[in-house]
Amino acid sequence: MKADPTLPPVALGCAVLTISDRRTPEDDTTGDYLCDTLRAAGHALRTRAICPDDPYQIRKVLSDWIVDAGIQAILTNGGTGFTHRKSTVAAVTPLLDQAIPGFGELFRHLSWQEIGSSALQSEALGGLANDTLIFCLPGATRACRLAWEGILREQLDSRHRPCNFAGAYRDAQGS
Repeated sequence: MKADPTLPPVALGCAVLTISDRRTPEDDTTGDYLCDTLRAAGHALRTRAICPDDPYQIRKVLSDWIVDAGIQAILTNGGTGFTHRKSTVAAVTPLLDQAIPGFGELFRHLSWQEIGSSALQSEALGGLANDTLIFCLPGATRACRLAWEGILREQLDSRHRPCNFAGAYRDAQGS
């Protein structure tokens, strides 16, 4: 990682949403991974939820989090694969003020290096809604690890250079 050690890190307020019709708090290993990873990176986990794969329920949860000033980044997992029950991207896209097209492209590239042409079936998405970063990831822990290690760890680190998404929140924290 190219980081400027002279800058203080920005701890983002984060939320994790698992989108699944089957997961429970007891078996949500991907949600556990994302929460643990965010905390280990110095971010504050503000909330976590599991939501059915229903676009209106997804929008309700995300809309509540988007207007919460204590949440600067949301990571979702699930509902991005090529199935009839995938509704994450359709639910999230109307909420976005700005898309981050390169996020999905880079994730699929990294995924292609690991799983070949099956990466084509991932509809990973990144964007900004009401100054809140939203990243929609697949439901598999392995895919979320790939997204974290290959993209999000650096982009949510305010010290990463030449640029990152977290640095915009530095002034809000008084750093």
